[in-house]
Amino acid sequence: MIIVDRLEKSYNGFQAVDGISFEVESGQILGFLGPNGAGKTTTMKILTCFMPPTKGTVTVDGLSVTEHSKEIRKKIGYFPEHTPIYADMNVVDYLQFVCEVRGIEKSQQMAAIKRVIEITSLGDMLQKDIGELSKGYRQRVGLAQAMVHNPDILILDEPTTGLDPNQIVEIRSLIKEIGKEKTVIFSTHILQEVTATCDNVMIINKGSIVAKGTPDELMANSQGKGVLNIELNEGASDVVEKISALNGVTKAKAGKEANSFVIESDKNTDIRETVFKAAVKNKWVLLGMNYHQTSLEDVFRQLTD
Repeated sequence: MIIVDRLEKSYNGFQAVDGISFEVESGQILGFLGPNGAGKTTTMKILTCFMPPTKGTVTVDGLSVTEHSKEIRKKIGYFPEHTPIYADMNVVDYLQFVCEVRGIEKSQQMAAIKRVIEITSLGDMLQKDIGELSKGYRQRVGLAQAMVHNPDILILDEPTTGLDPNQIVEIRSLIKEIGKEKTVIFSTHILQEVTATCDNVMIINKGSIVAKGTPDELMANSQGKGVLNIELNEGASDVVEKISALNGVTKAKAGKEANSFVIESDKNTDIRETVFKAAVKNKWVLLGMNYHQTSLEDVFRQLTD
């Protein structure tokens, strides 16, 4: 079990991780979702003992990452975003090298390699140089090196970055299969990754956790809310204030484009007619109106905007 309590990390005054707390149960797949620069990689480096925290605590099976890093590294397999794979080595030689670095006894190395080769379906690639492999197979080699010492926990940083759609589906399926036996934490900025793969999801933005729960829970929280996008002519005044006061409106704000506005409504409340009447009353020229139900993508954008 992993327990993170009020974790902070700062660099030269920049707060990369800002007091986050969460727990990961054994045998769980946790998706760590957030935009680039949200603090995902920094958190993962702390979990894997590659970087000390500024404040807070992290324990893995009761062991502190600051006091028992050697023992914890034996429990964890790490797949960084830019895996240090040697392009001029063939697959089997590279995995044997990783076994040596991991301190696996020579008598046990081939059994360890055979096990991860079977899991990652690399059997036909053993004698090929890594530099000759497709990106999808290189990612499989990265997963194999993370599992060669048979860790209980896998931490994967953006494992599908740069893959084509077919390769992404293959890696997702592989992660899901691995998650049947191991605890898996993986980071991504792609919503489909977490909904297709994870037991639980955590959304991080600007170093803070802004939402967490199962994919179904996050979807449930996002449903039943209507969003109306409108565009008005130049010169319309006090729009946000006046629309916010309308019946059924829960939130109104200026949109990203000039003279555009985003209006949220109560469940099952279609506010288009109400907004239209408000436009007539206030002599706003309504140039456009678009209504839709929110999705998990909308929630993600709202939380990380």
